[in-house]
Order: sequence, then C-alpha cells, then structure tokens
Amino acid sequence: MITSKHSLLKKWKFPRLLLCVNKHKPWIETSYHGVITENMDTVLLDPPLVALDKDAPVPYAGEICAFKIYGQDAPFEAVVLNRTSGEGVLRASSPVDCESQKEYTFIIQAYDCGAGPSGADWKKSHKAVVHIQVDDVNEFCPVFREPLYKASVTEGKIYDSILQVEAWDQDCSPQYSQICNYEIVTAGTPFAIDRNGNIRNTERLSYDKQQSYKIMVTAFDCGQKRAKEDVAVHIDVKPVCKPGWQGWNKRVEYEPGTGSRQLFPKMHLETCGGPLSGVKAMVELQTNHIGKGCDRETYSEKSLQKLCGAASGSTDLLPAPSPSTNWTASLLTDSGRDSDLIYRFDGHQAANVPDHVVPQNLTDQFTIATWMKHGPSPGLRAEKETLLCNSDKTEMNRHHYSLYVHNCRLVFLLRRDFTQVDTFRPAEFHWKLEQICDKEWHYYVINVEFPAVTLFVDGVTYEPYLVTDDWPIHTSKIDTQLTVGACWQGQCHDSQTSPVATPRFTQYFHGSLSGLTIRPGRIETQKVISCLQACKEGLDINSLESLAKDIKFHFNPAQSVLVVEGEDVDSINTAMTKVSYINSRQFPTPGLRRLHITTTVQCFGEDTCLSIPDIKAVVMVLPPSEPRITITGSNRLVRPAGDLRGPLGVAPFKELHITSTVMKGDSFGGCEPGVMEVMHNLDYCDVLVIGEELNPERESLEIHHSALLGKHLDATNSTSGISIYGVDSMAHYEQALRQVHYRNWRPATLSERRFRLTCSELNGRYTSNEFNLEVSVLHHSAPVEHVNHMAAQPQYMRPVHHPLMIHTLNSHMSAPPAATVVIVVCIAALVVIVVIGVYRIHATHQDGFREDEDGGKDPEEEWDNSALTITVNPMEALDEEVKEEEREEEEEEEEEEDEEQVGGMTSAESDNSDEDEEEEEEDEREEMKERKQKGKLEWDSSSITY
Repeated sequence: MITSKHSLLKKWKFPRLLLCVNKHKPWIETSYHGVITENMDTVLLDPPLVALDKDAPVPYAGEICAFKIYGQDAPFEAVVLNRTSGEGVLRASSPVDCESQKEYTFIIQAYDCGAGPSGADWKKSHKAVVHIQVDDVNEFCPVFREPLYKASVTEGKIYDSILQVEAWDQDCSPQYSQICNYEIVTAGTPFAIDRNGNIRNTERLSYDKQQSYKIMVTAFDCGQKRAKEDVAVHIDVKPVCKPGWQGWNKRVEYEPGTGSRQLFPKMHLETCGGPLSGVKAMVELQTNHIGKGCDRETYSEKSLQKLCGAASGSTDLLPAPSPSTNWTASLLTDSGRDSDLIYRFDGHQAANVPDHVVPQNLTDQFTIATWMKHGPSPGLRAEKETLLCNSDKTEMNRHHYSLYVHNCRLVFLLRRDFTQVDTFRPAEFHWKLEQICDKEWHYYVINVEFPAVTLFVDGVTYEPYLVTDDWPIHTSKIDTQLTVGACWQGQCHDSQTSPVATPRFTQYFHGSLSGLTIRPGRIETQKVISCLQACKEGLDINSLESLAKDIKFHFNPAQSVLVVEGEDVDSINTAMTKVSYINSRQFPTPGLRRLHITTTVQCFGEDTCLSIPDIKAVVMVLPPSEPRITITGSNRLVRPAGDLRGPLGVAPFKELHITSTVMKGDSFGGCEPGVMEVMHNLDYCDVLVIGEELNPERESLEIHHSALLGKHLDATNSTSGISIYGVDSMAHYEQALRQVHYRNWRPATLSERRFRLTCSELNGRYTSNEFNLEVSVLHHSAPVEHVNHMAAQPQYMRPVHHPLMIHTLNSHMSAPPAATVVIVVCIAALVVIVVIGVYRIHATHQDGFREDEDGGKDPEEEWDNSALTITVNPMEALDEEVKEEEREEEEEEEEEEDEEQVGGMTSAESDNSDEDEEEEEEDEREEMKERKQKGKLEWDSSSITY
C-alpha cells in the first residue's frame, strides 16, 4: 500500500515550518532613478521599489524583510511596506538641501526573511544603483551685490546706460537662482531699467530743476520672488553752462503781518560769459483766482464806501439776504469766496428790487457801480444780457434806464421823461473793451452828468465810442420796476395780435456780480473809485536808494506787474533781489499766488541772442491767526421805571468792553502756545431784540447822531434792533455802543427787556460771542411784611409749635409774589429804616408789656429746671416773637443785599432811592399799624398753650 506524502506528514505530525526551504534569492531592478524636493522626505522612484522572490508564497522564504542601502553618507533609508508583495519606499532620513548637494547615488539590495522566523538562511538580491536628484525650492530672495550705487550725469543729455546694478540668488536651480527682472520702485522719476540692470534716463535732466535723484531699485528671480531689501541708487546731475536765472526758490511762504517779503534774495542771472548790452525782466503776480481779482478788503459795500470817504445815500441793490432784504434770497451765491458776497447768474435768475428801495429821482447826476466777471456770449448774435434795468411794471415795455452787455460791448441806456427834457437827446452810450469778456473781475463805475456819461474800469477812464440819441419817454401813470440780472417785460406778445397778460423776465445775464450800487444826486470822485477797487497785495521794491543808477523800473496801477530794465547784469541781479511781495491786510486771504518772470536779453552786434527760460514760482500766503472777539460787561441791568421814561432813557451797554485775542504757537519766545491781545477793526455790531419786537408807540432803541461824529460809523434801527456799521476801531465801537439808549415811556406793563449784541470783522468772517443783556424794570409799590421761613428758632420755643405760628401769621399776611421779591431785593436798604420806625411806634403802644418782656428773659433758665406748661398771652408773646424774627430777618437781608448790590447800584439808583425814602417810610408805617391792629383783634379770641 502506497501512502501519500501529505498523509505521512499528517500522521507523524511534523511541524510544517520544518519543511520550508529558502531556495531562491530576491530580485529587484538593476537601477532606479528618483526625485526628491528639498526639505521633503519622500522620494519618487522610477520604477517603483518592489522586490520579488520565487519562493513565494512560502512563508519567510518567499517574503521580503528589508532593503539595505550602501553608500557614503547617503541621507536615505528604504522601508518595506508589504512583506508579501515586496513593495517598499525610499525616503530621506535627514533634511535634504539642494544648495548643499543636488544629486545622490548609492546601492540598494533586498533581503528575504530566510527559512524561518529566526531569519536564518536569508538571501539577498543583486545590487541595484539608485540615482536621486534633489528638486530646488525658491526659498532665497535676490540680494544686491552692493549696498549703494552712485553715478553722475551731465544735464541735457540722454544716456543709453548710466550704471548697472546686479543682484544674485542662493537657490541651486537655474529657475530660481537667476535674476529675470529689475524694477524701479520710486514713482515719477525720469529713469528706466532693463532686465540686465542697466539704468538710463528717459528725459533730459536739468540741474536747475533738480540737482540729484535718489531712486530705489528691486530685483526678481525667475520664480518672481522679490528682493528682500531694495537698493538705493544716487544719481547726481552736473550743470552745464546754461543761460538763465539761478538760485531762486520755487515756493516762498508769506506770513500775515510781516510786511514786505523778499521773493528772490539769492537769485542771479547766468549768461555764460556772453557780452550783453541790456536786460529786461518782467515780474508778474497772478492773483486772478483770489477774491475779485486780488486780495481786497471783504467788508460790505456800505462799509467800504464809508471807509473810502464816498458820499452817503447809495443804495445796495445786491445786499446779503435778510428779513429786510429778501429779494436776493433766490439768487445763486458763490460760497467759495472768503467773506465776499458774490452772486452768480446763469441765465435763469433775476431779482425784482422792492419799490421802497428804488431811488425815485436820479436827477441829472448819479452813479452806478458794480463788480462784474463776464465771458463771451454763445452764438454769433448774442442776446442782450441785462445787469440792471428799470422798465414799466405793466401794460408797456419801455426801458427807462438799463445797463447791459451785448456782443462784448457795455451799453448804458438812459431815456429822460418829457417833464425833464423835450428834445432829441443822447440815450445810449456804448463801450467796447477787452475787459468785458475776459472772464476776469473788474470794477465798473458809470458817472452820469447828463448829457455826459463817463465809464471807469479798474480806476481807468473810458469815453464811449458810440452815443445814439432818442426822444424822451412820454409821461404816464404806469409804475416802473427795477430788476437785477434781467429786464422786466410788463407786456409780453406771442404774436402781434395775441398779447400775453403775464409779465416776465427777459434778457437774462450770464456772469457774476458783486456790490451793485446806485447813488442819486452825486458822482464818485477818482480818489474814491481808486480806493474802492484798490488791491491790498502786490509787488514792491525794497531799498530803492541801493539800486544802481542805470536801473529803470515801473509798476502797473494794481502793482501786479513790475518791469525792471538795466544795462549791467550785476545791477539787474541786485535789483531782482530787492523785489518783494507785500499784503497790507491784517487778515489776508490764504492760498497760492503765482509768479511769472519773463526775461529778454540784448547782445552787442548780434541779431540773435541768449534765450532765457521763464520762471514760474508761487507765493504761499499762510493762514492768519484767527482773532477771537469777546464782548464782556454786565449781563443784567435793573432800573426804576422813571429812568426809562426819562428823555435819554437808560444806556444798557454802559459797561461794555470789546477785546480780541489770537493764539500764538510761539509766544514770548517759548514753545508753548499762548494768547495775545490784538487790535483790529470791526465792520458792524448788531443789537437785536430778543422776544417781542419793539413797539414804536411806547419804546425805542436808538443812538444819537452826535455819538457817531468823528468816526467812520453809521447806524440804522428798526423794531427788531439797531445796527452800527462801518470800518472802525474796536474802541470807537465801544464808545458808540455805550451811547445806545433804550426808552420806554409806558413801562407800567413791562417787567424786562432782553437784547443780544454781536460784532463782526470782515463782513462776518470773524464774529464775536453773543452777548445777552437783560434790562429789568423796578416798579414803585407799597412794601409788604416778609417772614423768613428759614429763620433760626428761638431756644425757648418748642419746635413742634413753630409751624402753627407761621401758619397763623401767613393767614393774615399776603404772600409775596415773584415780582415783589425782586422789588424787596432792590430796596433792602430802605426796609431796615422802615422796620426801625415801625418798631418804635409799636413800642409806644406796648408800654404795658415791657415788664413782661423783661421777665421773659429769665424763663429760659426756668425752662430748663421745670416741665411746666406755660400759657402765654398771644397778644404779648406772639407779637414779640414776630418782631424778633422780623429784626433778625431784615438784618440778614440787609447783609445779603449789600453783598449783591456792591458795584451794581449806579449813582442814578442811589439818588432816586433817597428821594422816595421819606414817602415810602410814612406809607409803610400806616400799613404796619393797620396790619398789627387787625392781628390783635383776631388773636383776642383764643389763646395757645405751649
């Protein structure tokens, strides 16, 4: 019988492991190629790391237990992932750095698990070569080889390369170690850089414009990693001999109140040694963007006229909107100007001037003045643009007088009535001037001395180039309408047969107007006109005596253009260093003023000569220190009614003081800011009535004309208050305000009047605090007894009974109202005298009780030694207690009122009080007697036990 091998093994029960035999060695590829990224640990092998063994699937013999690496300092290890399949992985055992070593080559072998668990009789594969390449990571930034680069160039040349900058990168791979791009970081420089680091200029450099440049340059590697630190490149511009002005500053700062400021203290003309026969330099100060063409006073038109000595009686047709001048409220204002009241007309706005404002009779002499800014009108045949027009209000369209612009011509129309003249007379006056349409501010004054009419533009006289005649207007009863910004058409026609009943505006104005006034009966003088339009800033020359004899100079009337001529360059240089800017305003308009200098040079025997470039600079007027105007004084004035009825009334602002202070950052030579008092002008002060307006039938607020004599002041008043205006000192305004009087000839129903005072400088640019004043009226009335409820209780009276006594007293005395309390406060000094007199009268009638009073001083000692209930006669004890309280109360009130009234009672109050003292004392004595007698009768019916 034949037995199988399997059954034999099972029969003898030999372990299966004893029969495993490791016959074959593992097998791997002969070579591997791998890639690893630096700072990573995983290696990507091609082909994958796999070992095979033919003994599989025999346990141990067919399994792979290890991979071993042979090589010098190879930072790698091989790990078996699956013993059965033989899969493995290669990884870095320590950080791999491409910058240290880019490639690795080593030997690897695979080992099986042997014949059993002990690993005996293991076999290894053949040796395989492994080649590992380290991939680079862009971990380093480019670094410039030099910390600073310097170069110099000559002005006026274009360079292909001024200098070259170079950066490098520590990364190992070409992708990240090479520099692919350079870039100039500094913006707005006339330089460029290429990919190789070559810097060139993109425009011709000028030494006068800038002597040196500092630019920052950065670099990028091919991985777009930017340099950690940019490098600075300094390029100096070397001058060449170039004719022109040198040594001048592009910006000059002007501090208000410093007078004349030199503009070019170190400027000189470089001619490169060429022979010259003459130099002419023109300096122009451009101030068209400031105010109305330059920095002028921004006071109101009335204040300016008063300041310049103009005749009174002018009517402001474009005043600031207010309740009394509301016809300008709908017009557009230019708020961008500093306190200048400017109205802008866009062809759709106009205003009707109320009839009560319009001068009724212009006579043969009158003046029309205005500031105007106007540009060319659109279209070939532009329509008329009316500034001022007086026409029929209804029924007809006759123009009595008007001022308008037509095709850049200024036309003044004046048609007389038949009552004034009945012949063919001049009616239209035409002027054709460049100023009318140059979009700049100009001051126009039309002086009418019929039939002659003269135009002044910025103080210069112009006669009309054309005068046309017309017949006078027929007399009619139709009212006229004065309009600003257009002309009023009283009767409109859509066609010749269909009239439209609604009147409307026509011939609208396009431009800006300011200070439009009309003055009947007088014409302005040349001096006043020059004053009204004068600029407060301009050019000047310091130290005229130091100029050379060959120097000639002249200014234009506004001192905005200066022309200097000379034969010698040194003389011209000296003269130009003396040119200065001056602004005489205490609070000038801050901002830039542009300077433009043009120069022409004449050479000996040459048709062509040097070309001198123009100079453009700016004067920066710094903001002035803003003043703080403060009004102080007594806020409350108490006067008897008789003073208000007097011929002068009362002066509410008798103790008024006006001061002004400014903040100085460097006061008294120190660094701490300080306050300094300054003196300047004011242009108006308004006293407004708070609450109900004044009733002209019983009260007035006025100032006598004599108080304004010798001052540049005028005043207007109404039921809402009084306004004092004019450019004058704060001291003169103080004197005028102290002469303002308030009268009330029926003060019986008046308890108080409140006023509010505010003052202004520069037409509201700087305003004061609001000073409120209350005028209280002291009415005459009979004094009343007053019980001090807070008086200290006598020591011998039980506190529980004290309220009962007070209640009983008050039941027989009228409670003082609020007005009575005010009166008692004002006549506290008289009350003391009255109380003493009443006390003497009372003492005369109470002689019988004196003995009880003398004995009443001892019961205080007995009160402490006994608990007896004492019954007192209310006619005796109560009367004495009341008198004791009254005496204490009146003494306290006298002390308090003396403290309150120190400095508060004027001599008028004191005199008035002395005159009424005797009469009031007698009245109060009689009233006291009656009140005390009445109290006795009521107290007789009861007694109180304490």
